[in-house]
Amino acid sequence: MRNEFARTELMLGREAMEKLENARVAVFGVGGVGGYVVEALARSGVGTFDLIDNDTVNVTNINRQIIATQETIGQYKVDAAENRIHSINPQAVVHKYKAFYLPDTADQFDFTQYDYVVDAIDTMTGKLELVCRTKEVGVPIICSMGAGNKLDPTAFRVSDISKTSMDPLARVMRKELRNRGINHCKVVYSQEQPLPVAPDAAEAYLKEQPNPGRRALPGSIAFVPSVVGLIIAGEVIKDLIGLNN
Repeated sequence: MRNEFARTELMLGREAMEKLENARVAVFGVGGVGGYVVEALARSGVGTFDLIDNDTVNVTNINRQIIATQETIGQYKVDAAENRIHSINPQAVVHKYKAFYLPDTADQFDFTQYDYVVDAIDTMTGKLELVCRTKEVGVPIICSMGAGNKLDPTAFRVSDISKTSMDPLARVMRKELRNRGINHCKVVYSQEQPLPVAPDAAEAYLKEQPNPGRRALPGSIAFVPSVVGLIIAGEVIKDLIGLNN
């Protein structure tokens, strides 16, 4: 049993490890949250990944994204994530999609082939479409709510979206899902009020933008999206092997 996942097998057993090895997980968005989801799933022995993201690694990602280093700047995030997966588990199968998930790109994906879907994207339209598609085919999904402008990693909770509070993104998504006849969805959300962006930094950021009407992006820090990603990965693993039943 001396292999990459021997210590995990000591906790979970051989049957659970086989379930993880045979599982196919789609991670939509492999940035701050999604990158850590992929990392933890790869280190837990998940055998097949679908990675969906059209973004490239930017220097501003280095403060919080596990795939972002000086060496990966300019690479597609799905390429950088694939390289990390294969450096951990060369036998893992990786399917990459250099695309942003939106209603007009949704038909590219056959959700029936997935054992689990992770929503780590930023756009509300994309998140809603993901939940609707997975509910249609009965595939489990877990969604990341707002991690931007948060500073307390202990404030994150796993919950049904119907029971969330304090999180503005969850509030809007809860309402929109109800309008679509969906009342339940597993999410990770924060009970911390979002912090305001530092005024001097926001002013400097806006001066650098080619579009003067654009708003400053949310602030973020290394130890918040990483925690969200690891929480999500833990839920995916426990669900796949039946520990949450």
